[in-house]
Amino acid sequence: MKRQVGLVGCGLMGAPIAARLVDYGYNVVVFDKSAAALESAHSIGCATAVSPRQVAETSRVVLISLPRPEHVTDVVRGSEDCLLAGMAAGSVIVDTSTVDPTTSKENARAAAELGVGYLDCPILGRPAGCGNWTLPAGGDPEHLRTVTPILEAFASRVVHIGPSGHGNTLKLLNNLMFGAINSVTAEMFALAERVGMEPGLLFDTIVHSGAGTVSNLFKELGPKVVAEEFTPNFTVSNLHKDVGLGLAMADAAGIDLEFSKAGQRLNEKAQAAGLGDEDTAAVFKALISKERRSEAS
Repeated sequence: MKRQVGLVGCGLMGAPIAARLVDYGYNVVVFDKSAAALESAHSIGCATAVSPRQVAETSRVVLISLPRPEHVTDVVRGSEDCLLAGMAAGSVIVDTSTVDPTTSKENARAAAELGVGYLDCPILGRPAGCGNWTLPAGGDPEHLRTVTPILEAFASRVVHIGPSGHGNTLKLLNNLMFGAINSVTAEMFALAERVGMEPGLLFDTIVHSGAGTVSNLFKELGPKVVAEEFTPNFTVSNLHKDVGLGLAMADAAGIDLEFSKAGQRLNEKAQAAGLGDEDTAAVFKALISKERRSEAS
């Protein structure tokens, strides 16, 4: 019989993780503040817990999938019901969230004091790609070897990047690049509209051209802008958060990322326009007139 795995956070990324673990025969116990998320997880065969501590008390390996650094820290060590209040020495926490390296280093130090392993393994990939994700992992390689069979239930590649925080560093670097492509794609379509270029024809001509500008992200974003359909794969709010973390990391390293700062101003404009819960392609709407924005909504 395969061992039990804990999971805190059954949202956009956590839900497919839970489903894959169940499919692979793991006994999965989950906690989420959302009753609907817990009900959904229970419907696919997961057991549910009333707190992170209860998850920890029943599982030697606990995965985390949460939106923001403060959420991760609170779950790991923020209260009497946190994970570290319930985890036994020799257990391992695997954080798949996108947070800053400092958060992971501080959580890892707190875990180590109790003999608990801690890995930062953020996800490279979209929710629909669960099973083919890449996980860049920061932390002790021995801990990673222990949990790799579990991670391989939902990731096709698990790569040890270096010490604690390095997984997050790589993810933030990746998402700074994502933000740049997202911003310039939105600007290109907004300018095309302003000069009278039909967006579908523009996209089809470029995407089938073999031009070096045709990335997988452009292939995904373009049709959303053309159809003005912004159901999220990755929200503006999450991109704004990740780029903000990347810029803070750059500031700490003493490098001024002028292009990323410009893109973040566009993300902020989209947030202010009420587009935070829409797909990142929706930053396009922050560049067009209010009248056109109403038509696109």
